[in-house]
Amino acid sequence: MSEYLVNIENERLSFFTPAGEVKALNDVSLHLREGEVLGIVGESGSGKSVTAYSLMGLTAYPGRLIGGSLQFNGHQIEKMTEKEMRKIRGNEISIIFQDPMTSLNPVYTIGNQITEVVMLHTNKNKHQANERARELLALVGINEPDKRLKQYPHELSGGMRQRVMIAIALACEPKLLIADEPTTALDVTIQAQILELMMELKEKLGMAIIMITHDLGVVANMCDRIAVMYAGKVVEYGNTDDIFYNPSHEYTKGLIRSIPKLTEKEHNKLVPIEGSPVDMLNPPAGCPFAPRCRACMKICLREMPSYTDLSDIHYSACWLLQKQEFERSTASGVHEQAAEADCQSPLDHKQAQKGDA
Repeated sequence: MSEYLVNIENERLSFFTPAGEVKALNDVSLHLREGEVLGIVGESGSGKSVTAYSLMGLTAYPGRLIGGSLQFNGHQIEKMTEKEMRKIRGNEISIIFQDPMTSLNPVYTIGNQITEVVMLHTNKNKHQANERARELLALVGINEPDKRLKQYPHELSGGMRQRVMIAIALACEPKLLIADEPTTALDVTIQAQILELMMELKEKLGMAIIMITHDLGVVANMCDRIAVMYAGKVVEYGNTDDIFYNPSHEYTKGLIRSIPKLTEKEHNKLVPIEGSPVDMLNPPAGCPFAPRCRACMKICLREMPSYTDLSDIHYSACWLLQKQEFERSTASGVHEQAAEADCQSPLDHKQAQKGDA
């Protein structure tokens, strides 16, 4: 048995459309132990949700796994049939989708939708399933559970609908809960309540959580480790302190610069990341962030950097780190052949955006 509950190795996944092949994931590797919380952050289209959905076998046509392996709780996901996947979805691995209104069926009561999950994955009869549904609503902090079981989704507030989605996801006490931006459609007060609820349930049930979000502030206090994704690739990975206090990739630094800081005495303007994400139909040969990076060098536009290990669990894919390592080795008397001219000075930012080598 693997020491990891989730073990994704070198996953490459593409969507085949009439316009061509969209390379959604490019050599993604992630690991998660039981009881841990992993945050996956990045802009829209970076591959966060696709990575998580592939664990549940939800990237069917036009999506196809091109390479790599996905292991979950002893299951080899890429080798499982749809029938086999149905046995572990909702039972061993569950998901909370971004918008509960598009996930809950508007013509069925809340009680019907929860009991359906319970009866599908357990041997409980309808009466026992109703009792379990009542317990779940109380567990997620919904008042008057008997009344709520008879109501329809449109009769509940946004926060209550999201709590219902969490109740459905927890119906069979899964080993892994995937939360796909679960607080996006909620106001700030409800956001804090939902995140606090998830952490309380994690402690009670001992489950692992994958938190998918574009907001670094959401994962700051709840994640053990964070994976920063850009253009279908993990560009930096480390524990929470590494990412927030010692970021090494220029994209991570850009995300952190864009977070409002209430502790600052002066009201400074936020620094946005200029430009737009790359076209995944025609990804660049080099670092995908190079056209938007202010420290871009010539080699960044031509070749994808390998990972640089900064500690046992902190690594990043950036040519600036490779350059720093080369300079340190040169200063200590170790001389190597290198394309020094490519790494001497950053390109002009506008030149980098044009892809001018």
